[in-house]
Amino acid sequence: MAIVAGVNIPDNKRVEIALTSIYGIGPKQAKDVIDEVGILNNPRVKDLSESELNSIRNIIDKDRIIEGDLRREVNSNIRRLIDIGTFKGTRHRKNLPVRGQRTRTNARAKRGRSTPIAGRKTVSK
Repeated sequence: MAIVAGVNIPDNKRVEIALTSIYGIGPKQAKDVIDEVGILNNPRVKDLSESELNSIRNIIDKDRIIEGDLRREVNSNIRRLIDIGTFKGTRHRKNLPVRGQRTRTNARAKRGRSTPIAGRKTVSK
């Protein structure tokens, strides 16, 4: 397996898809990196030469914020919102959806499993 930015990227996948396994690199940035290196036809990672891999590593290390640094930056942004008491910060604190989604019927992933309320059995006549 090739290691880029401290992450093992899969050998049997195409370069464009394999680079997306790095946190902070999506399809658009992966395509930009490949274009910048000058790789044609999107080969598999195992077919790349060592010089092409090194140039990919250099471009990603030099130009992009990825992995641990990006995670730290995102967490510090969320901490800042919580500390200054914004609406988004309070939603993060309460572990509810932040971007305006409804919570009456959906948002099960954020709120957890539904728990039955005691004494709410329906009586059938």
